[in-house]
Amino acid sequence: MKALKTWPAQDRQHITGVFTDIDDTLTTDGAITPDALQALGDLKAAGLHVIPITGRPVGWSEPFALRWPVDAIVAENGAVALLASQIGRQPLTGGREQLSKLYQQDAPTRLANYARMQQVGRRVTREVPGAVLSQDSPGRETDIAIDHSEFVHLPPAQIAQAVQIMQSEGMNATVSSIHINGWFGAHNKLEGARWIVRKLFGRDLDAEMGRWVYVGDSTNDQLMFEAFAHSVGVANIRRFEAELSHKPRYITEGERGVGFAEVAAALLAARGPG
Repeated sequence: MKALKTWPAQDRQHITGVFTDIDDTLTTDGAITPDALQALGDLKAAGLHVIPITGRPVGWSEPFALRWPVDAIVAENGAVALLASQIGRQPLTGGREQLSKLYQQDAPTRLANYARMQQVGRRVTREVPGAVLSQDSPGRETDIAIDHSEFVHLPPAQIAQAVQIMQSEGMNATVSSIHINGWFGAHNKLEGARWIVRKLFGRDLDAEMGRWVYVGDSTNDQLMFEAFAHSVGVANIRRFEAELSHKPRYITEGERGVGFAEVAAALLAARGPG
C-alpha cells in the first residue's frame, strides 16, 4: 500500500466517480463526521458520482440515502439500492423526502431466501459461543449479520466458525469491520457496483473502471480492491493488513472519516480551480 500522496495527479484528474464503504470508512464511532459529510458534498458539487456501497441493511441506510449528497446507496452487499428523489434537495442535509428501492432478486426469491437465512442465523447463534445477531437485523431484507465488533466482541476463532457455518449452508459470507454477513445469491459489492452503474447511468462499469475509485477499510472490501486500479484504504485498514489477500493500492494518513476526506481533497486538487 502506497501513501495517498503518491497517487499521480494525471490518474486522479480522470476520476469521475467514487464508490465507498460506510462503516469505519465514512463513519467514525458509528456516525459520519462533518469533514466526511462535507467531503461527500464537495465531490458531488464538483460533478463526481458518489455511491456508498455497504453491508449495512436497507432499513438502516434509508435516512442516509435521504440526507447525504450521493447518487444512491447500495446496501446489503449489493442486493438492494436506495435512490432519493431530487425534489426539494438541499445541500448536504434535508429536503429529499421520496425514496425508491431497487432489488437484484425478485420478490419470491427474496421471501424464500429470507426464511432460509433465519434458520442459518439461529444455527450460528446456537453453535458459536457468544454469537448474536447484529442490532440492525430488523432492517435487513436479503442477508443476516452476526455482530463481532460493534456491540460485542467475538475472537477470531468464533468469527471463522460463524463463516464456516454460513458457507456450509450454501451462503456467501464476508467479514466487515463490525459484522459477519451471510446471504444467498450471486451478488456482492462488485456486482452491486456494476448493477447500479447500469441502472443509474446505462453504462458498463467494466468499460470505465479506470475512471472510478473505491475507498474501504476491511477484509470484505478485498474484491473491490482487486477490481479497481484506483483503490484506497483509510488508515485503520492496517488492523486487517495481515488478513488481506488483495490490498488497496493507496492508504491515507488519517483513519475513518478523516481518511475519506483526504481522498476527496486529493481528487478535487487534481481537478484544479473551478
